Amino acid sequence: MGLLDNLQGLIQQAASGNASTADTHAAYDQIVNAVPQGSLTDAISHAFRSDQTPPFGQMVSGLFSQSTPEQKAGLLNQLLGALGPTAAQALASAGGMAALTNLLKGGSGPITPQQASQVPAQAVEALAHSASEKDPTIMDKAAGFYSQHPDLVKGVGVAALGLLMSRISAGRR
Repeated sequence: MGLLDNLQGLIQQAASGNASTADTHAAYDQIVNAVPQGSLTDAISHAFRSDQTPPFGQMVSGLFSQSTPEQKAGLLNQLLGALGPTAAQALASAGGMAALTNLLKGGSGPITPQQASQVPAQAVEALAHSASEKDPTIMDKAAGFYSQHPDLVKGVGVAALGLLMSRISAGRR
């Protein structure tokens, strides 16, 4: 009987939103330390795409809010990369993203941590939504990014963590 078998009841409770945050985080910590990063990436990607979780943009926006300036810059640069060279135009047409649009117009390189700290989470939500419409693989790329920062993933909420852990559990059988 492995770790995932021992945690199966808690995983099911978390997936349905009926487990405590502390218990879910403790189980998640155990699982993350026991599985390869690729399994975590797959599970995060699954959670980003699931109809049982909030939309991708909303989840990424919440994670962005909890990120360090360096992590914020890394995520923004990935999202902007998915939009390609027309990122500034896409942002301007989306509205409400003046801070990010101004950064793109003024800069010639990647977004820096200092610049990323000025970007509001609402702009990131709209940016993530636009990026996922243009390039759905951005969800996989963002999952890969967050699998490198597993502590941040706790911010997706108990039900999403439960779904994520269920995916890992199913993949290990």
